[in-house]
Amino acid sequence: MTPRKAILGPDGEPIDTSLLSQEMATATFGGARSVLADAVASGLTPEGLAAVLKRATIGEIRAYLTLAEEMEERYLHYSSQVQTRRLAIEGTEISLQVPDGVPAKIADAVHELIADPGFLDAMGALTDGIAKGFAVVEPIWEYEAGLLRPVAYRWRDPRFFQFDRLSMTELRLAVDGNLDGLPLPKAKFITHAPRAKTGIPIRRGFARAAAWAFLIQQFTLKDWAAFCEVFGMPLRLGKYHSGASEADKKTLLRAVAGFSSDAAAIIPQGMEIEFIERKALEGSSFEKLVDYLDRNISKLVVGQTMTADKGASLAQAKVHNQVRLDIQRADCGQLAHTANSQLVRLFVSMNFGPQEAYPSIEMPVAEPEDTAALAAAVEKLVPLGLKVSQKELRGKLGLSEPAAGEDLLTPPAAAPAAPIEVRTGAGSRQPARPAIASAHHGGCACPSCRPARTEAGTSALAADPRTGVDVEAELDQLLEEQLADWEELADPLLAPLRQALARAHSFNELQALLAEASGRIDGSKLAERLARLTAIARGLGDATD
Repeated sequence: MTPRKAILGPDGEPIDTSLLSQEMATATFGGARSVLADAVASGLTPEGLAAVLKRATIGEIRAYLTLAEEMEERYLHYSSQVQTRRLAIEGTEISLQVPDGVPAKIADAVHELIADPGFLDAMGALTDGIAKGFAVVEPIWEYEAGLLRPVAYRWRDPRFFQFDRLSMTELRLAVDGNLDGLPLPKAKFITHAPRAKTGIPIRRGFARAAAWAFLIQQFTLKDWAAFCEVFGMPLRLGKYHSGASEADKKTLLRAVAGFSSDAAAIIPQGMEIEFIERKALEGSSFEKLVDYLDRNISKLVVGQTMTADKGASLAQAKVHNQVRLDIQRADCGQLAHTANSQLVRLFVSMNFGPQEAYPSIEMPVAEPEDTAALAAAVEKLVPLGLKVSQKELRGKLGLSEPAAGEDLLTPPAAAPAAPIEVRTGAGSRQPARPAIASAHHGGCACPSCRPARTEAGTSALAADPRTGVDVEAELDQLLEEQLADWEELADPLLAPLRQALARAHSFNELQALLAEASGRIDGSKLAERLARLTAIARGLGDATD
């Protein structure tokens, strides 16, 4: 890689690019960065664990990090919970936020940066710091298409690093012959130190708290296995007669002991071997202790037990799941901050110079939606005038924007209403005049309505069983159609009242404003609509008389 001159970081300080394409934190067969012979968990005692944790707080972190790695291999429940928490972060989609004023070429370059599969792998590797306290990834930079970008991301074993011995906060590269290590070059490493708790980074990881549970669990399982080996065999009771010699007794003892493995033995005549079966499991105390440790590990790692262990109720599980989501949001926010400060801004500055505003990645955790309740609420509120964004609603339902030319789901077409017919005195039928076109009814004596009556004085509206017309259905449909624009009818009545309520600052002032508003209340549209509907309903009612 040909270094460029005057490449600046986000702080305006120059960056030495001569090391960016080299791999610095590689493993060695021996020395400070060798891990071939590291082992801590085997034969670990309470005194040994206390010493490991104490040395880690003063800078000797290698044994502690080795133990943290071995715990994930030996303690199955702990490993499962760590994996659950890490995969929840890796499963969160990454989005890019571009502030106003950021040039399009910068936004496009950052889009390409985070779309690289290597970047996603690096983000997943950095989640290892949640358990151990910190994690490190080394990007390898090269020029591609005129831009200086990472072409590979190398996960680095945390045992290859150490903290400064004064503050225990500055991470350095472990090297032979230097107890303090080497300072990490700018832009050469991405270090993620999650803030699960306050304190120096090496004490933030939950592996430190889980170590005691791991030790107790290992002792308990060992004792439980020994107990089960003995408990699995019935109690063998040998009986010898009073005249048995010492040789006979030894022979009987060997026979009783041989049943534990050989399941076959011979004994002198006159002796007996009795097998006493055990009725109850006497090892329940071991199981209770292991369950207690597992439950507390679940609380430590994922913050709750209902989604990790046995659950009692759906309501409790929902509450505990909310706790898990809160932890996931915090983890994602901290990881996004690390990526923005140690990679995205550096990438932009080294290629386009320091900027006033930078694109930033986000890892939003979606809140689980009750889609049934959401759909029911929208169905009720939209007819009342609530304005709902289709884009926002699709996002909550997990539906994408339909592309042009796609087949779309549409509401079913309303069936055409059956024509209302009038039977004349001679028995013939003819379509009735639309009732909504006039405010007159069948009992009216005006010239326009009089011919519609039969000689018997009835108008057989919607009563002919041969037509299948249902008067009640006609009324329901009529009511539904007329209520569709109820806001337009009610607004002239209610608008003056709402304005008075908004202007009033006291009850007396409201009384005065209501008197003024009463003169502006207009009920003519509503009265006209009610008159028409009354006439139509009366006509339909007369048709069934």
